[in-house]
Amino acid sequence: LVRQYDVVADCSDNVPTRYLVNDACVLAGKPLVSGSALRLEGQLVVYNYQGGPCYRCLFPKPPPPETVTNCADGGVLGVVPGIVGCIQALEVLKIASGMGSSFSQFMLMFDAREGRFRNIKLRPKKPDCAVCGDNPSVTCLQDYEAFCGSSATDKCRTLHLLSSKDRISVEEYKKLLDEQVPHVLLDVRPQVEVDICRLVHAVHVPLSKLEEKDEEYLEYLEKRICEEKQRTNGQMSFPVYVICKLGNDSQKAVRILQELPAKEFGYVLAKDIKGGLMAWASKIDPTFPQY
Repeated sequence: LVRQYDVVADCSDNVPTRYLVNDACVLAGKPLVSGSALRLEGQLVVYNYQGGPCYRCLFPKPPPPETVTNCADGGVLGVVPGIVGCIQALEVLKIASGMGSSFSQFMLMFDAREGRFRNIKLRPKKPDCAVCGDNPSVTCLQDYEAFCGSSATDKCRTLHLLSSKDRISVEEYKKLLDEQVPHVLLDVRPQVEVDICRLVHAVHVPLSKLEEKDEEYLEYLEKRICEEKQRTNGQMSFPVYVICKLGNDSQKAVRILQELPAKEFGYVLAKDIKGGLMAWASKIDPTFPQY
């Protein structure tokens, strides 16, 4: 496919596709006009053009899957990919007409909130790059989903950070609610999502505050756990169930909770709720808003 064309524009929304398209363009000797957008920010680079670096020169190794946020998860203001896409189209036309590109040695950064554009000078092409270097180790296309440890899709990602014993289904959680089993439900979504919809009995502590070990939020969580513990008969481990939108951030939060000092929190048995609130909406409560 790539060999048939003079210029390729990468408008994808996932890491495996970016590596795949980059390698295909290097192997076929084609310039790659690459754009990306997330929330209120955009980026543009022209790779593999006039001796400039390729995508692997800048990013030799893919990031851990749990650190990647795509538009389906993080959201994007629609105007931003429109702006980046127009600039991509401009660079494609300039390359095709022989005028050359402005961005083979620079990365264009667009900040929609501030209304600013910045050009960041890139490192030159790496002699030891795996695909475009002097002695490349990548000489044919490979399994990019295996290489990146994630799916080549722009749909919402599904992380698998925990074992099955650290997770429960929404049906199992509904049963616990019906049986009035003492516990704390911890909602770790950002405030803006909690403002859209929430389960009324949930305690809200954003994942970012857990990651920062924010004292105010941790003290609040400790207080709520202690209050609920009083309903039990002094059981050793107290259950805390963690929920988010899709069941990804909740897994990260469970890992953090498992490392909290027992001195303050006691023995907390943390589990995440698979599929999050969207699974709750589809399987338990059809009136719960999906967003």
